[in-house]
Amino acid sequence: MRSPVKIAPSILSADFARLGEEVRAIDEAGADWVHVDVMDGHFVPNLTIGPAVVRALRPHSAKPFDVHLMIAPVDPFLEAFAEAGADVITVHPEAGPHLHRTIQRIGSLGKRAGVSLNPATPMAALDYVLEEVDLVLVMSVNPGFGGQGFIDGQLRKVEAVAERVSRIGKPIEVEVDGGVDPATARRATDAGATVLVAGTAAFRGGPDAYRANIAALRGGAELRS
Repeated sequence: MRSPVKIAPSILSADFARLGEEVRAIDEAGADWVHVDVMDGHFVPNLTIGPAVVRALRPHSAKPFDVHLMIAPVDPFLEAFAEAGADVITVHPEAGPHLHRTIQRIGSLGKRAGVSLNPATPMAALDYVLEEVDLVLVMSVNPGFGGQGFIDGQLRKVEAVAERVSRIGKPIEVEVDGGVDPATARRATDAGATVLVAGTAAFRGGPDAYRANIAALRGGAELRS
C-alpha cells in the first residue's frame, strides 16, 4: 500500500513581507514539508532568497525544509544552505560540472540529496546517480516563476522516474512541482508522485484558507481513478 502523499507548500507564493508568519501558518494548516525555491536570476529568470532567509525562517517550523536550488554554479552554496537549516537540498544536473560529486557533498553535510529535471531535461540525466539520491523532482513547469500552467507531457516523465525508482528498492521520493492544484495533484500521484509542491494553490485566499487548500490538495491527490 502506498504511503500518503506529502504536501509541500512553496513559499514563493507566500507574502514575503511576513514570511515567518506564513511558514508558521502553513505548518499549522497541515503542510508536511516547507518548499523553499532559491533562484539566482541567472540559472532561472527570477531572483528570490538566500541562506540568510532560510536561517531566519528555520525557527518558525520543525517541518522538513525542502530547499530547491535553482542556481549556478551550485556547489559553492551547498554548505551555507545546509548550515541555514535545509533538510533536503535539490540541485539541477546543469548547475555544475560534476553532479555525482555534488550529490556526495550534500550527503556529507548530513542532508538528503535531490536532483531536479527541467521539462526539457531527459531522464538519462539520472543515469549512474539515481541510487545515490533521496529525491527526484520533476518540474511540470519551466522554473522561474509561480502561477504557470501544468505541462501535461511531464506526467510521462513522472511515470518513468517512478518506475525506475521502484526497481531500485530504495525509498526515493518522486516530487512534482509546477501548476499543482487538486485536479493535477491526482494526475501526478496517479503517475507515481509521492511529494507535491504547490504554490498558488496552497497560499490562495490567505492564512484562513490554508488548511482547506492543503486538505483539497491532499484529497485530490489521494483519489484514485
